[in-house]
Amino acid sequence: MQIECVIGVIADRTQIGLHWAHAAHDKYVAPIIDGMGALAVLLPACGGRQRVEAVMRCVDGLLFTGSYSNVEPHRYGEGPSAPGTLHDPQRDATTLPLLRAAIEAGVPVLAICRGFQELNVAYGGTLHQAVHAVEGFIDHREKRDASLDEQYGQAHALLIEPGGLLAACARGVLKALETQVNSLHGQGIARLGEGLRVEARAPDGLIEAASVMNAQAFALGVQWHPEWQYDDQPLSQAIFAAFGAACREAREAKEAILAGCAS
Repeated sequence: MQIECVIGVIADRTQIGLHWAHAAHDKYVAPIIDGMGALAVLLPACGGRQRVEAVMRCVDGLLFTGSYSNVEPHRYGEGPSAPGTLHDPQRDATTLPLLRAAIEAGVPVLAICRGFQELNVAYGGTLHQAVHAVEGFIDHREKRDASLDEQYGQAHALLIEPGGLLAACARGVLKALETQVNSLHGQGIARLGEGLRVEARAPDGLIEAASVMNAQAFALGVQWHPEWQYDDQPLSQAIFAAFGAACREAREAKEAILAGCAS
């Protein structure tokens, strides 16, 4: 019997009532189960309490989710955040080493919003702590008091760079290398990490997507939220399809190695 692909979904460490918990929004699980036909498992944000190598042995792909929390500035050499900024140091301690190790081991990775920012920091890049406060950039934040449909509505154009991983996803689903995307983030990429390739920008020049050059498997980070109503967006479908294909390939390779060892 064929075993389903197992996709690790990165959780936030958050407080529910009086207790600490590990949680991820259902919107990240839906494309994995319903779109990719894979098995989604939640990976807690517990830093070094779980070995990176052990995590990678258990999964065929990793989805680094978005979050309301920001990457702590000391992780990329910047000063303190503005008072009241939400952080998740346990998630930082989990994702930053896991990203590099997974990509170097050939585990497929899709990183969304905070996950994209984590990808950049993991490769030595820096972040704008408040994009809207940087001259030349628009305000990329959502309106917190708006409905979800408004928050996740199309906010600006996405200008896709030719010849890259995202352009390959867009081939056949977009008439041109341009589409509209949502925008729900305060932080953004400042200096791109070493070894990353720009895949798309917003009209104001902000980097909206990047891939890992010379990665063994699918390794893409995007600033917008393709998981939101993914089945209504051709590019979102194509991104998850490409990620899913890479995860199945990784699963088949793993099974082939195990079969060889058994024989």
